[in-house]
Amino acid sequence: MPKFKELCAMRYSCRNYAEQAVEDEKLQYIMECVRLAPSAVNRQPWQFMIVKDGPLRDIINNAYAREWMRTAPVVVVCLADRGSAWVRPSDGKNHADIDLAIAIEHLVLAAADQGLGSCWVCNFDAPLFARTFPIPEGLEAIALIPLGYPDVLPTEKKRKALEEIVDLSPALS
Repeated sequence: MPKFKELCAMRYSCRNYAEQAVEDEKLQYIMECVRLAPSAVNRQPWQFMIVKDGPLRDIINNAYAREWMRTAPVVVVCLADRGSAWVRPSDGKNHADIDLAIAIEHLVLAAADQGLGSCWVCNFDAPLFARTFPIPEGLEAIALIPLGYPDVLPTEKKRKALEEIVDLSPALS
């Protein structure tokens, strides 16, 4: 089992999936990891729909018409429940998106742990998706996460240097 830093380094935005089904046991493991994600005041303002094929997959493919997306054997539709999310009293900030992002990160890291590729897709046609996908009332689709076995592994993962993103001087004073 990889250490956490190695797991983080393994995860990348996969856009090439092999023609291989994802085992139900792996999906179960991934979604159990999602279930364990923290959220503000433990509200867990989310739901997830696992879509493999059929008319729902057609709706996903219409809302995000990229050929590489069609190759993923599974897409997880990530839904926020703003009505049940914690709201910060001082400024009214709803934490549904933040909480869902934490859960999605658990999802993609658990997928990497299982040898699967994933990609955050937020650039889908949200109005079209909302009109055509059977989203339960009170929920909003925030992200689509394709899952599958990578067909091509990346050669390099570009990241900014630590010094570019962290100011350690306040902690040292």
